[in-house]
Amino acid sequence: MTENKDRGSEDKGYRIIVKVISQKGTCQFGHKVGDTVVFDGETIQGRICLSALYSFLPKVFALRYGAHFPWLKEDKDAATHACPDAFNPTVFEVRRVPD
Repeated sequence: MTENKDRGSEDKGYRIIVKVISQKGTCQFGHKVGDTVVFDGETIQGRICLSALYSFLPKVFALRYGAHFPWLKEDKDAATHACPDAFNPTVFEVRRVPD
């Protein structure tokens, strides 16, 4: 039996960059405007609050594999997402980029 050493080669998804675009109050995780996290299908590069990750992961997955959201009128490759902490809102941009 041969081992497939290049497991990610069949994954044809987009790279996703999640960036903090707004932060009000005090983020308990410490997110600041400009923080980024990159999802490439095999790794996650950067720091991310697990509560925020859990809430926006469906958008990461959908955009990674080519989903189009009808409410994204100006830029079909970027969606915004607010973290679940309504008292200290952090807003992320979830953007797909070609490799």
